[in-house]
Amino acid sequence: MNRQALVGAFVLGGTGLLVAAFVLFGNFHPFARTTKAVLVFHGASSGLAVGSPVTFRGVQVGAVDRVVIEYNPVTKDAYIPVYVTMRPDDIILTNSSHRLPNLEELIRQGLRGEMNLKSFVTGTSEIDLDFSPSTPAVFHPDIAHVTEIPTRQSTIAAMTQSLQDLPLKQIGENADATLASVRQLSDKLDKDLPALIQSIRETSDHSRDMVDATRKAITDFEPAITRTLLSVDRLANAGTSQLDARGRELHAVLQSSNEAVQQATKSLANLENMTSPRSADRTNLEASLRDIAAAASALRGFATDVEHNPQLLLTGRRQ
Repeated sequence: MNRQALVGAFVLGGTGLLVAAFVLFGNFHPFARTTKAVLVFHGASSGLAVGSPVTFRGVQVGAVDRVVIEYNPVTKDAYIPVYVTMRPDDIILTNSSHRLPNLEELIRQGLRGEMNLKSFVTGTSEIDLDFSPSTPAVFHPDIAHVTEIPTRQSTIAAMTQSLQDLPLKQIGENADATLASVRQLSDKLDKDLPALIQSIRETSDHSRDMVDATRKAITDFEPAITRTLLSVDRLANAGTSQLDARGRELHAVLQSSNEAVQQATKSLANLENMTSPRSADRTNLEASLRDIAAAASALRGFATDVEHNPQLLLTGRRQ
């Protein structure tokens, strides 16, 4: 009898310790206030299982209760509702005068959930909650029978989707075509490059010979070019001296020409004054011309008389 009581006490104590450990270290809190919710994902949920943590910015606020698959045979589409239990008592308000908003109010304020990888080693996942008012709230009333927390695509899921959307087959084909082109180019270079190198080498040798010949010609012509430049310099100096000397003579000629022009201008002015109708010189000249004309007329008459009577030269004209 004592042995049975001892065994019963031992079993009862072990059960109590097991319940205490489950309450302290597990997610079972029989005396805590809890809130049920569901998150509907449209994609893979690898690593997510019952008991996976539900966190808000890294702080655990609940756990996953159930993960199911909702399949629509008409559309042949599958959704994964994840039922969670959250403990609002773990949230403490800064101002105790305000009441704690319920889950519906938090959802209206922008509460969203996403599934992220918890550990790369174990491959386990977790549900992360955060506020994202810019993310549209998409609900599934036909699937969710409790309060639904809208979901958003995680960064890892977006990267995975981007990698899945990459045209890997086309990229591989393009890479193969590129490698084939590179191989053809390499083969062509292997075939044509030696001849090209030989041609470049011959061209280089020819260019070197031309440079050497040019250098030798320049060296040979350098004395002649120097003498020519000295002759040109002397010619330029002589030309400069001649121009200086002829410049002085040309200046004297121009000055004399200027004086002659001035004298001619004065003579023309005097001639203009003499030929003017009101000029006294012109009046005297006209009178002298009239007198000369009268004398010529008298002389002509005397010549006529002498022609008729030559004795007039001896006797003279009688009055």
